[in-house]
Amino acid sequence: MSDVPEHIHALLDEVAVLRGVERTVEHLSGGLTNFNYKVTAKGGTYVVRISPAGADLLSIDRINEHHNSVLADRAGVGAPVHDFLPDRGVLVVGFVEGRTLDDAAFKEPGMVQRVARAARQLHTANPFLHDFNMFELQPKYLRICKEKGFRIPANYDEFVPQVQRIRGALQKNDEGLVPCNNDLLAANFIDDGEKIWIIDYEYSGNNDACFELGNIWSECHLTLDELELLLGAYYGKNLHNKIARAQLLGLMSQYGWTLWGAIQSAQSSIDFDFWEWAMEKYDRARSTFTSASFDSLIEQVQRAD
Repeated sequence: MSDVPEHIHALLDEVAVLRGVERTVEHLSGGLTNFNYKVTAKGGTYVVRISPAGADLLSIDRINEHHNSVLADRAGVGAPVHDFLPDRGVLVVGFVEGRTLDDAAFKEPGMVQRVARAARQLHTANPFLHDFNMFELQPKYLRICKEKGFRIPANYDEFVPQVQRIRGALQKNDEGLVPCNNDLLAANFIDDGEKIWIIDYEYSGNNDACFELGNIWSECHLTLDELELLLGAYYGKNLHNKIARAQLLGLMSQYGWTLWGAIQSAQSSIDFDFWEWAMEKYDRARSTFTSASFDSLIEQVQRAD
């Protein structure tokens, strides 16, 4: 407990399930937005997520996050929600025992299919509080960067015409919105040995299912063959326009989250190289925007399977 600041202990005393009980507290590494603590007490084991200042610039709505975390819990795929202190930036959920996935885990036989089932289970939840649309969030992030004078990658604005082409092409074969996490890097999946849990609903909202699947492909560094396997497991068959749709929305996630990294690089107190993280995404997005495959994806996504 010596590495946990006293003000954190004082904050934990405000949480109903932790107030006045003996507890052990340990810092959990890996968060890129928040400070997370594992708290073990007589009544159970919890994760206490504490949000620092600056979430407004990242377009994080804590009311939305809490609301959707409860719905994900009810759908049987999210951790149980125990408390929420909106004025203190505190969310308390149950600690899920299991293995936190990394990119390498997706190479294990059957893992991609299990992740697809977890995503589909989440997408059957009751509708989330708000919608999520990267085509709206990305220009908002760009305005923030320019107004604040934050550094952005060279030639970033050159790809606006490609973004407009993607948005127009996706209007064809649009099947509506489902409740999505929208931020499924590998560390937001936990394998308890029987099922895959999905955690962290900061950017959750109703969205195109193919954004979720394309974002998994991008964030977890899957190959195109693994993306096809993911889509096939999710839909129960191979649909070529859905594979193209997931690729294009994965491309949009790379382009948009680049600016998330730029904002964090300029203002976060977390010890992490956000600029390098952002440039890795931008380099991949730029490669696809300028490749011969881009036109092919635009054509493929508009076909009927």
